[in-house]
Amino acid sequence: MPVSPLVSIITPAYNAAEFVEATIGSVQAQSFGDWEMLIADDASRDNTAARVAAKAADDGRIVLIRQDRNSGPAAARNCALARARGRYICFLDADDLWLPEKLSRQLAFMRDRGCAVSYTAFRRISADGKRLGQVHVVPPSLDYDALLKNTAIANLTSMIDRDATGPFEMTDAGYDDYILWLELLRRGFTAFGLQEDLARYRVVEQSVSSRPLRSIGWVWHIYRDIEKLDPLRAAWCLTHYVARAAAKRKAF
Repeated sequence: MPVSPLVSIITPAYNAAEFVEATIGSVQAQSFGDWEMLIADDASRDNTAARVAAKAADDGRIVLIRQDRNSGPAAARNCALARARGRYICFLDADDLWLPEKLSRQLAFMRDRGCAVSYTAFRRISADGKRLGQVHVVPPSLDYDALLKNTAIANLTSMIDRDATGPFEMTDAGYDDYILWLELLRRGFTAFGLQEDLARYRVVEQSVSSRPLRSIGWVWHIYRDIEKLDPLRAAWCLTHYVARAAAKRKAF
C-alpha cells in the first residue's frame, strides 16, 4: 500500500493555461518533496487540463481531477480535498507561485509552535510577473476576534494540520477561504504567522483583489449571514477590514 504524502496541495483551475505550468513548476522546485498536488480543473474552456495532464504524466505527485461542469473554486477545492491524503493541507491557486523554501520553512515553523493553522508573509506580482510589490507583513498570531477585522491570511500562504483540526470543507460563497479561517479559529484554534516572504500572489484582471467593492459585499455577507454578527459589530469589523485591505493594495 503506497505511503501517503505529508502535504496535500489543493489547486482549483479554471481557464488557467497561461499560468498553471509556472504554478506547478514552483511546487516542483520546493526543497521539501513529500507532497501531492491535486489540481481540480473546473471545466476549463482552454487547454488547462491538457497542460496539467502533461505535467502529471512526468511527475506522479501531480494529480489531475476533471470537473464535469463549471462549479466555482469552492466546489473545485472540495473535490480535491475529498481526495487529499496528506496530514497538512495547503492551498495554491493556479496563477500563484511559491518560493522554493515555502513548504520546508512552514512545516518547521508549525512543528516548533505546535500550531494547527499558519500563514506567511508574501508579495504581490503583476500578471506578467515583472512588477513586484512590497512584502506584506503579517501579524504574529490571530484568534477569531482578531481575524474578523483582518485580511492577514492569504490563501496561498496557509497551511493546516488536519490531525489537529479534524475534517473541514469550503463553503460555496465569495471568499470561501476567509470563511474557512473563521470557522477554524471559531473552533478555538489560533493561527500563527511566519514572518518570511515565501509566496507570490499574482494580480490579474479576474482576481478578487481587482474588484474591491465586490469584495466588501462578500465580507458583509460573511459577517451577517454566516458568522451571524449583529449589524453594529459587523459594521465595526468591516471598517477595520476595509482599512487593512486598502493598506495592502497601496503596498503593490
